[in-house]
Amino acid sequence: MSQLPSYVHGASDKPLIGETIGRFFDAACARHAEREALVVRHQNVRLSYAALRRKVDALACGLMRLGFQPGERGGIWSQNNLEWALTQFATAKAGLVMVNINPAYRTSELEYAINKVGCSGLIVSPAFKSSDYLAMLGELAPELAGCKAGALRSDRMPTLDKVIRMGEGRTPGMLNFDDLLVAPTREELQALETLGEALQFDDPINIQFTSGTTG
Repeated sequence: MSQLPSYVHGASDKPLIGETIGRFFDAACARHAEREALVVRHQNVRLSYAALRRKVDALACGLMRLGFQPGERGGIWSQNNLEWALTQFATAKAGLVMVNINPAYRTSELEYAINKVGCSGLIVSPAFKSSDYLAMLGELAPELAGCKAGALRSDRMPTLDKVIRMGEGRTPGMLNFDDLLVAPTREELQALETLGEALQFDDPINIQFTSGTTG
């Protein structure tokens, strides 16, 4: 039996937006280029729409440069921050499915989430509150200590090969988030634009593992 997408429309005269996140984001950034788009007080960050788009495009190109392919799952395990916002839009523009993992998860829950959806990449904050994310990840994947960054081969999480850590520190086996924000080449930006033209507005872009409060 064939399966067709299902669309739910609430009590409103406004039609659903038939555009991808990437196209809608780009249009908003062009329309409000100099207006303030994002404020992250605890990181002392204020970005205009134009500046936000430049960072999002740089990250999207950086993810593509690492070899991520449309449809792949990329997890993020972090508290709210600038990196989260950039990842939300960049993964959508690169055709990836962002898997947001509950910041309160422990090692067994992280392992379950990664394996359940087959994440090939994970962006991780070093720590939050009492959770040492890097230590927990190292417990699950001790292979990180001796592998080349971006080339993990984990017994317990076999689909995961690229781990990207936030912050200025360096951790064996992990790539650094800020390194993905280097200015993209003209060819990389063109490749991102070409990819965006092929994406569809009903392609999946998000899988959520939450505590239940999201509902």
